[in-house]
Amino acid sequence: MKFKTLFSSCLLFAALALTGCSPQDASKPATPAKQALSVDVLAAQARGFAVGAVMSANTVYVFFDPQCPHCGHLWETAAPLQKKLKFVWIPVGWVNASSTPQAAALLTAASPAALMSEHEALLAAGKGGLSASSSIAPDVAQAIKTNTALLNSFGAESVPFMVAKNLKTGQIVSREGALETAALAEFLGLDAP
Repeated sequence: MKFKTLFSSCLLFAALALTGCSPQDASKPATPAKQALSVDVLAAQARGFAVGAVMSANTVYVFFDPQCPHCGHLWETAAPLQKKLKFVWIPVGWVNASSTPQAAALLTAASPAALMSEHEALLAAGKGGLSASSSIAPDVAQAIKTNTALLNSFGAESVPFMVAKNLKTGQIVSREGALETAALAEFLGLDAP
């Protein structure tokens, strides 16, 4: 019986790892006005932190909620591709009350990538992620609201939500949900890692 329960739990986790988190409050409008995907709009309007090949001309924009386990999964699976691409992680406040304070802590950290890794380890251990103050500077709170509104304007239904230019086709591509490393590389038009 224990094996059956463990196997069922593993199957559920595997299925969840390849999906995304949806908003659970009123932060997402019922019928957003969808705008065309644009890396130029993201570069100009979104506020996030960069990891990977920071000087790369190829940028992958990732909207994420700090409380989303699928976003954490993508954080891990994207790591091997950071030698070839720049990833800009754009925090939003969608999932629950901890999302915005944690997003603010990540945006204002001296080393956002290190704090994100620490945060994801705490989430994976069932500890809810990093402790973050609910007192947020107005400009940081506005940046998170702008990020969330931008995500909503693209018509996204869940996070993680990626926008990038496919390196092979040159087309702007987007996707909701996490991917394993090989599938992510294929989606982005990279040769297998």
